[in-house]
Amino acid sequence: MDGLRSQPFTATLRGKVRKLRAKLEEFTRYIDANRAFIPNYGERYRAEKPISTSFAESAVDQIISRRFVKKQQMRWTDQGCHNVLQVRTRVINDELRSAVQCWYPTSQIAA
Repeated sequence: MDGLRSQPFTATLRGKVRKLRAKLEEFTRYIDANRAFIPNYGERYRAEKPISTSFAESAVDQIISRRFVKKQQMRWTDQGCHNVLQVRTRVINDELRSAVQCWYPTSQIAA
């Protein structure tokens, strides 16, 4: 009898392990694809840079909430929203000038 009971349990366990493995692989792909956008909080902490600020979240809410209101005629695409957030985050962290210099090394940037 014990052998009969364990087969469905084993099959169920295998199915759950397969699902877990698939989710872990999906998570790994996500991290790999977004590695450039994931801050190293330990590095930022040691450099005495902000690692978490409520004012940044507030800025995001203020910037985006108006455009994503359904009554607005013009709405942002997900990509447009992402781009604005990337720029706004760099402005808040005082990193925009260095980012632009990396993107456009031959351009002269006014002070």
